[in-house]
Amino acid sequence: MKKLAFIAALSLLFLAGLTAEDLRLDIMFSNDVHGGIDRSQATFMNPDFPPQLGGGATAATLIKYVRSLSGPTRESMLLDAGDFFQGRPVGTVTKGRAVIEYMNTIGYDAMTIGNHEFDIKTEDLVKTLELANFPILSCNIIDKRTGELPWFVVPYRMFNRLGVRIGIIGFTTTDTEKMSFPENIKNIDFTDEKVAVSKYVDIVRNQEKADIVIVLGHAGLPYDIEPTYLTRYDKEGNPLSQERYASWGYDAQEIAREVPGIDLFIGGHMHRGVAKPWIDPYTHTMVIQGYAYGSNLGWITLKIDPETKTVSGYETPALREGSMITLFEDEFIPDEQISDTIEAQVAIAEKGMDEIIGSAGVYLSRTNVDAQSLMGNTITDAMRNEVKADFAFLNLGGVRADIKSGPVTYRDIFAVMPFDNMVVSFKCTGEFLRRIIETRVEGSRHGLVVSGSNVVYSKKRPNYDRVTSLKIGGQPWDPKKIYTCTTTDFLMQGNAGLTLLTQVPEKDITYHQINLRDAIVHYFQQHSPIKTKIDDRWKRDDNAKPTQEMLP
Repeated sequence: MKKLAFIAALSLLFLAGLTAEDLRLDIMFSNDVHGGIDRSQATFMNPDFPPQLGGGATAATLIKYVRSLSGPTRESMLLDAGDFFQGRPVGTVTKGRAVIEYMNTIGYDAMTIGNHEFDIKTEDLVKTLELANFPILSCNIIDKRTGELPWFVVPYRMFNRLGVRIGIIGFTTTDTEKMSFPENIKNIDFTDEKVAVSKYVDIVRNQEKADIVIVLGHAGLPYDIEPTYLTRYDKEGNPLSQERYASWGYDAQEIAREVPGIDLFIGGHMHRGVAKPWIDPYTHTMVIQGYAYGSNLGWITLKIDPETKTVSGYETPALREGSMITLFEDEFIPDEQISDTIEAQVAIAEKGMDEIIGSAGVYLSRTNVDAQSLMGNTITDAMRNEVKADFAFLNLGGVRADIKSGPVTYRDIFAVMPFDNMVVSFKCTGEFLRRIIETRVEGSRHGLVVSGSNVVYSKKRPNYDRVTSLKIGGQPWDPKKIYTCTTTDFLMQGNAGLTLLTQVPEKDITYHQINLRDAIVHYFQQHSPIKTKIDDRWKRDDNAKPTQEMLP
């Protein structure tokens, strides 16, 4: 509690120290846009009567307003923290070109690269990035063939605003290696974020003589910000452990605390906005991040002392609490010219997407209950149906949206599965199949949605021996039987913690050349109305004893 009180007091001191003579630098930012430059409905606010969001055209109106405030003591910048195109049709179908064209039109100053940029082949990504009229930043992407940064990125860029030298450094989460198709990143290394950022903060501060340093990183704050901080650092800000055990990349909180010299960290990757800056109590670095899919625009105003050219405080917009401004169309009338351009691109990208392909008899939510959700169960049922497999599985993070009850269109399916994953099946023994399931229940952060199985497990049993009962297709599991399993090519590459799948011999794998979206469409066409239920696919029973077939 003392730590939280200190942080709150620090925020008040930031605001109390403002003077009329301070310079103002308006920082506008976006992150995890995922192609969301088109109009959309805010179903996350009200699924039955969602407010209308205006996308890029509404953001343009707000951006132009902020720029209109500029004068002798006030200027602005517009930045993006990555994952800019993959997720909505206008971004995915155009491989990001429509989004870059929008960013050029509205005048972005810089962008960093997110993990989902590598959902497409590097040569295709480069063709898209070549269109940008602004620098693409990342200080920890290395071309394996040269040992240097690839030519299409720069580690940092210096800017001058109001006579103040501003260095902006970009980096990409090393989680990208775990989340991308190996073929797409075969020539790319993602080096340690902390080491790379530390190196370039030193360069920007001491060689480039930057007055202010901003890190634009595709990494975010932990969900439980204050409790996580208290488990990491003591009252003096020292790490509680000298060794870092996390298997994922450095997050924004770690970089803010462990790399001194950063004034502002603009993050993303988490899809969770932080309206008021998290201020590290030791380094005083401010960290902010927005929500996703173009639903909001971030806006924070840095107060800069004109004599020392250092940050003396910050302001957030008075019209809405914090720095996250939701892009409601009725509050910010869309810019007409930009709206027309985006709508023309959307019309091409979304041709045929409003065709009804089936119906849902219930609301198919992606909310998980012990690795089950109505939407997740539906997807894995569809996969199993498509290739007539015994068992299907999918990573929890692969389910991206709900489907309302009633008519279902291809657009709805695209929202659920925006990524171009392909259906793959493979033959394996029952023993190997069990190992797949055991990875789900051993307690790691990687979960699985499944179909075709009935699993009972106990968390009181040792890891990789927690399954006490297992049926496949309603029949008792047989460790020696050969089963047909289906999943996605993404998981077959060993992603999401399923490295054991790389052990499957190539001769036992079938690549069906069927996009998972299309498999889901086929399922709706064949079985509508879909009335999926939460059933006994998973059951936790810590008192359960192994059935006879599960014993050694």
